[in-house]
Amino acid sequence: MDRNFARALALVLKSEGGWSDNPADPGGATMKGVTLANFRRYVKADASKADLKKIGDAQVATVYRRFYWDAVLGSELPDGVDYAAFDFAVNSGPVRAARHLQASVGVSQDGRIGPATLAAVRAKPAGVIIDQLCDARLAFLRRLPTWATFGHGWSDRVKSVRAQALLMSAPATAPGSVQPAMRAPVSQPVQPPAEAETPAGNAPVSVSPAPDGSGIPAAAKAGGVIAAILLIAYVAWHHIAVALQGIF
Repeated sequence: MDRNFARALALVLKSEGGWSDNPADPGGATMKGVTLANFRRYVKADASKADLKKIGDAQVATVYRRFYWDAVLGSELPDGVDYAAFDFAVNSGPVRAARHLQASVGVSQDGRIGPATLAAVRAKPAGVIIDQLCDARLAFLRRLPTWATFGHGWSDRVKSVRAQALLMSAPATAPGSVQPAMRAPVSQPVQPPAEAETPAGNAPVSVSPAPDGSGIPAAAKAGGVIAAILLIAYVAWHHIAVALQGIF
């Protein structure tokens, strides 16, 4: 219902500050923006200035909600517009804030926000309303005889309200699409060394290179030497046999 009340109140209180009893201020003694008159109206009928100085946070919230927030139907206004109208009401009165809000949306300026005002507000971009409301508020303040005394602070306040209200009115930014993570390149598999296959069973047999770098395996070399010896022995035996036949 009052989704922005706590947030708006925190912003208002930053502008209002603490205790003030400046004779030039037509609002009189105030504490956290609460006047003695409003403190007596909503919290304690016979309150003194000393009581006002000790006002609690819950009492502050009660006064602001009843006298300002509810008066401009803050819970029914769009985000950002609620805060701009609320702070205007706190600073210059809820009826004046309501009338300027009505003027910004082109409806009857009776100072009472009702269904017609709410419909007109919702039909217009919130940012446009906020800018028009802040412009009208600043123009009103400039016409006051106390502008020379409080004008600098009021100007800074309206500037801050405009910026914060526009931020509140901005639609939530959709999270950016998440880019898929880059996949690490797949390493090419290391090719195994050349293998020979036996005729039966296709069981791989590793072929070891010759240690002398000739490319002929050592086992093959050994086999060749033995075959040569056997061949020489056979030839020699054959010659001997032929010679013996000639003798006998």
